[in-house]
Amino acid sequence: MSFAQGVMINFAKSKVWTLGSVSSKVVQAAGRPVMPVHCTLRSPSISSTMRFSTVSVHEQNTKAPPHVTEEKVHLTESCVKRLSEIMEKGEYLRIQVEGGGCSGFQYKFSVDTAKNEDDRVFEQNGVGVIVDQDSLDYVKGATIDFSQELIRSSFQVLKNPQADHGCSCGSSFSIKV
Repeated sequence: MSFAQGVMINFAKSKVWTLGSVSSKVVQAAGRPVMPVHCTLRSPSISSTMRFSTVSVHEQNTKAPPHVTEEKVHLTESCVKRLSEIMEKGEYLRIQVEGGGCSGFQYKFSVDTAKNEDDRVFEQNGVGVIVDQDSLDYVKGATIDFSQELIRSSFQVLKNPQADHGCSCGSSFSIKV
């Protein structure tokens, strides 16, 4: 007697196996039915493998290797506009990274007129941002934005390729290892 045919079992984590023809016969042993199952395992088909690997392959292709990230800090239009409104000639927005915050590191913004030897200056449309070399390792490739909300107005770091994840407040982050 045929118990089941054409059963497919998917293990979404790592393997997909297709059970071939599954057959069984009811056997009487000691007054209880025993159902031996004989099956053959076949490796996953190409289409089922592609279904599980397409996303990860796509993600790998969109991420640049860590050494390719440009050593630059980008400014949004709203950031440039706000800096041009509040900064006087010779003043820069300084971005530093310090230990602290709920995720391990935090951004610190300040207005500065002095440039140190190890500072990098990023200018755009007449306004500038200063980042020291140590902090640049944590913010290279990041985008600085000015956000104006009902409860606060602030400069924020968006899209930081060096950060693994950030805090909901936007001022704390953890780094990629």
